[in-house]
This record gives sequence, structure tokens and C-alpha cells, in this order.
Amino acid sequence: MTIKSFLGVFLGVVAFNASTLCWSQVDPTKIEIIRDEFGVPHIYATTDKEAAFGLAWAHSEDNFKTIQETFLPAVGKLGMHSGKDGVTLDYVVQLLRCRETAERHFKDLSPEVVKVIEGYVEGINAYAEQHPEEVLVKHSFPMTVMDYLTGYNLVIHFFSDTGQTLQALFGDKVEPLSDLGDANTEQKTIGSNAFAISKKKTADGKTYLNVNTHQPLEGPFSWYEVHINSNEGWNMLGALFPGAPFPMIGSNENLGWTHTFNYPDLVDLYQLEMNPKKKNQYKLDGEWKDLEVSKAKLQLKVLGGLKLRVKREVLWSVHGPVIKNKSGYFAFRSNALENISSIDQWYHMNKASNWEEFKAALDIQGLPRFNVMYADREDNIYYLSSGKIQKRKEGFDWSGVLPGNRSDIITQGYIPIQDLPQLLNPVHGYLFNTNNTPFNAAHPEDNLNPEDFDPLIGYEERDNNRSARFETLIAQYPTLSYEDFKRIKYDTQYPDSLIGLFQLNDVFALNANDHPELKELILFIQQWDRRANVENVGAAQWSVYYKTLVKKADKYDLYGKGKLEDSIIIEALMDTKTYLLEHFDRLNITLSEQQVHARGEKEIPVPGLVDMIAAMSTAPYEDGKVKAVSGESYIMLARYSANGVELETILPYGQSCNINSPYFTDQMECYVSQSLKPMVLDKQTNYENALKIYHPRGKKQHF
Repeated sequence: MTIKSFLGVFLGVVAFNASTLCWSQVDPTKIEIIRDEFGVPHIYATTDKEAAFGLAWAHSEDNFKTIQETFLPAVGKLGMHSGKDGVTLDYVVQLLRCRETAERHFKDLSPEVVKVIEGYVEGINAYAEQHPEEVLVKHSFPMTVMDYLTGYNLVIHFFSDTGQTLQALFGDKVEPLSDLGDANTEQKTIGSNAFAISKKKTADGKTYLNVNTHQPLEGPFSWYEVHINSNEGWNMLGALFPGAPFPMIGSNENLGWTHTFNYPDLVDLYQLEMNPKKKNQYKLDGEWKDLEVSKAKLQLKVLGGLKLRVKREVLWSVHGPVIKNKSGYFAFRSNALENISSIDQWYHMNKASNWEEFKAALDIQGLPRFNVMYADREDNIYYLSSGKIQKRKEGFDWSGVLPGNRSDIITQGYIPIQDLPQLLNPVHGYLFNTNNTPFNAAHPEDNLNPEDFDPLIGYEERDNNRSARFETLIAQYPTLSYEDFKRIKYDTQYPDSLIGLFQLNDVFALNANDHPELKELILFIQQWDRRANVENVGAAQWSVYYKTLVKKADKYDLYGKGKLEDSIIIEALMDTKTYLLEHFDRLNITLSEQQVHARGEKEIPVPGLVDMIAAMSTAPYEDGKVKAVSGESYIMLARYSANGVELETILPYGQSCNINSPYFTDQMECYVSQSLKPMVLDKQTNYENALKIYHPRGKKQHF
């Protein structure tokens, strides 16, 4: 289930009217958009609100379609654009009461962030008005700030594991009072990397930060690069998702941060005891209580462009939304049912000028999850496994299905941020996270003890191939240069012993002579150096073999097994051989022949495999080849010192999603060759190097 958006807010609860646009009318002539040689927009304005307007305009020029798809569920119109798939998200918005959450918690937002969101929404509306031919669904504009904030809450839900829960419930994959654990999480191996290195460990005395999330390369959760500068102290370069009013990761002139996914337990799932004699009644504390029943009003486009109007029942309990499936009635609650404050937190992280201000932003504790990795000019490095994690009662299996007939196990409140895993300025001078356990984030002597934290947080305490490889690499450098830092960040080698959700090492112990029909393939894999450079033989063979095993994982229940049966390994190898011969007529192909980075008419071999530091995840492409679809996405390397910050960045394709734009694919060669482009925050330099300077109004600029 795909979800889109990133959203916002309004001003003054008393004065608020959700059906009315009450703009202070941003003057576009006070905003300048600079496009550099890579088409990256540098937004210069007097106020933060004006800067947000400029961002909305510039991003719309590059990808208005995805921005709209982000917001359409909030107004119940995605079904009119994309039919059945879209109407599902329209229904989910009403099921989760996203608008009600937005209206209820609007008052908690700071006036500063409200102004920013006002400016962003005004910019989106202005672009739609000026370019009606690009509007996907009639009457979807103008957007109100509450529309925006409704969509924002939807996104927070899907950052809070609501999507996984809905999929399990709608798919009848939850047995009554059974474990909800999703063993088949192979895709989690595409995560993110974050490294912070103190000057005590760098050869040049600078502080390093690696911003390197592993996201989809295209779509609603792909990165867009922007630089925002206002006279109100905003000077931030970084990346955002379509619809975000500011960067979510990146650097200002004093400090920077990035995120990686963490995996605490964020959803409490309850099975309701229903009244057999009266519909829609459930038992709570010995009494029957009525479910709240309403109708979601939906519309979708069907064959021939016709509009179909439908209604679907929406159920609600004291626990939260209720879903009925063949196993019974289930309700769930997560932090997203009462959370829009992350938008406030990210804004204040953008505006922070030092560690104290950044920590104050973190104390808002609005992020539903995410690790935070931080570095600054004063040589502070910091790691936090953040989240709004419920306070839970001992004596229950919170990872499974809970009894919904008692109110004393409905969670109230969240674990305070000071009680979450975090490290500031460790003795040995480095911090890292690769979506691994928060209890392995530094040198072994600096690591946190899991026994010091509430076990009901539910953290996954696993490491992965990226964490194991990073530990091997960092141990090689008593001090490291910037080039050493780059080599670690772009490493494409597995550790000697592979880590996975099922056993991956058994194939290396096979006796190839016992399987003459597979001997050549077995030797390719066994003699492989565990690297995934494009000319490597062994990487492609391993990639096909691994994906074959993943397909068999559920069939043979491979998860958590200490050893794979030889018969399963042989079956997977036979399938691998068949695939290679069918598509390539031989077994000894290089990775370059099988794995490509492709967009439009451009196709380039690309290095990396799943769960390498320089990770790459692929999908079927053509003629047996696979295409990169996620993994290495936006990359920023930052160096901080008393003299300022030095920045290098890259995007997978380019700045624009317009196929006719020179910035549609212009960064691809740099991306696959593991090189970066220099970026600066200095206003004068950016003006001197500008290829185009304009105001956000009138005719669409062509990039």
C-alpha cells in the first residue's frame, strides 16, 4: 500500500475556517529562485513564509504531478485520478480520522511553522492557478492548510507502521490473538546509513557527517534537493519528499543531520470481544459499548472516465480505528492518531544554529520514529533513536494481539526523550547507524547497554551486513582522511560472514564436486570476493541466487533457521542457472551485464547489492536485466570546522522529473561512478554562478 504526502497547517484556531483561504498574500517579486548548473533551486526571500512559497513553486516546476498525488487523498480525490488504488487511500484517510487529528492538534503548532505552511500552500495554489493544464483532478484546488495538514497526518501514519498493520488486517493475515510479527521483511535490508566522525578521529581536524538514506529512487518518497535562504535566519541545503515545506535532512551553515529508520514497536493491536446479540457492540470492562459507525463517502474514476460514487462503513472504538475481517474485529492505536507535531520539530531543526537549539527542537518529540545522526561546527556528534513510543504495562505480549475488553491496557502517554537510546560525543570519536540495533552505534567501549532501557520499547536488536562491514572498516583507521571517509561510505563489499533473516552462508560450504551439473555456478559464488563493482563476476550470480532464495523463504519457512537444507540450496541454484542461461546464454556474466541504472533512454551499469553500505535494490527490467529502484538515493557528505561547512551532494537521476528537461538524467553518470557535486550556502557565490534567476510567477520555466 503506497502512501504519499507531506503537509501542514493554518493560523489561529478561532479564526480558522477550513473552507476559506485567508492568505496574507505573499508578493512573488520579493522571492528569487536561482537555478545552478544542475538545476538545483536556491530560494532567496525576506521571510520564511516567502521562502516556502518559492520552494512550492520551484518544486512544482520540476514535479507537480507527484506533489498533487501526495495531497489528493486528503481531499478524497485520489480515486478520481488513479481509480481503485487511489480510492483505497481516500478511504484510509477517513478510516484513520486524519482530518479530525489535524483539526484537534492544530493549536499545538508554533506560529512560525504555521506561517511557513501558509506560504507553501499559497505557492502550490498559485502554481495550480497559473498552470491549470497540469492539474490532475478538477476542483482539487485551491488547497486549504487543513487539507494539507490532513495529508501530513496520513504520512505520519505510514511512518508509524500503520501501513503494515492495515495490510495485515485487510489481508486477513492476523489470526485471533496471534503474533503480528512480519518475518518476511527482506525489504528492510534496504535501509539507510548515517556516520558522524569527530575531529579527534579525522586527519584534517574537521567533523564529518554522512547523509545517506536509502529510499525509492522515484515516486512520492524520492528525494528532491533544495537550498532555502531567508533573512529570518534560514539557510538550509538538503532534501525533502514531494509536498514537504522544508528539507527533512541536510545541513545549514552550522550543523547537519540525517535520519535512518529504526524499528521500535509503534502499534498496539487489540482484538475486540463482540456482542453476539447486537451488531457493532464490543465489551469493555464488563460492559457492552457501541462502536462509532459512520460512512466514508468515496468517488473513483472507472472505465471511460465515468465517476462512481460509493460509501463504505467506518468503525471506531476507544482503542482507535476498527477493521473487521474473517478472524474477527480488530482495533489498533499508534502515535499517529494524535500527532502532527513532527512538522514543527523538523522546522526548528532547520532553524537551529547550535547544539543547544537543535536539542530543544528534538525535545518537541514529534518524530514518530527515526534515528537521528547529527554533527556541527563545534565538533559535537550525536546519535538518538527517537520516536513517540507508548508507555506500556508489564505482563503482556505487546508485540502480538492484545485483549480489547479491558481499558487498563490502553496505553496513555509516551516514553520521554531522555529515556530513549542516545549518545553524545563518545570517547572514541565516531557514531553510526545502518538500521541496526541502537545498542551498537559506536566503538564497543562506548556502546549503550540495552538493560538500561525499557524492554517494552520493543527495539529490534539485530545487526546487519552494513553494520558488520562498517565496524570492520572503521577499525582499520586510527584516524581517517576525507578520502578514507568516502571509501567507507561507497563501500560495496559484504562481510566475510553474511547476516540475513535466514541462513545465507551454507552455499559456501557445498562441495561443488558433488553437484557436477551446478559445479561452474557454485564455484562462481564460492570464489566470489563479496564485492559488487560493475565488472565483478560472482555478484550477478549471487544476486540472482539470493532473490531466488527470498522467493522460497515463505514456501519453506526459512526464517530463523540455523541451517538451510542442501535440497533447498540446490533447488535455488538450479533456478539461478536456468535464469542465467535463459536470459544470457552463459553463467559467467558480470554485474554490468545484468544490473543497470536506467531512466528515459539512458542506461548505465550500476554497482551495489542489497544490504551493502552502498546499497542497491532492483526490480525486473528487460531481457533478464534488473533496474535500480531503491537504495542509494540522496547523498550529502559534510565537513564542519570553525571556518564553516563544506558540502558535496548527488541525486540518482537529476533535479527534474520532466523527460524533456536537461536535468532529467544529468546526475546519473556521477551517481554510478560514486562522485559528487560541490554545493555552497554562500549567497554571493550562488548568485555569481547562477544559470537563471527569476521570480515564482507567470509562465512555467523550462529546466
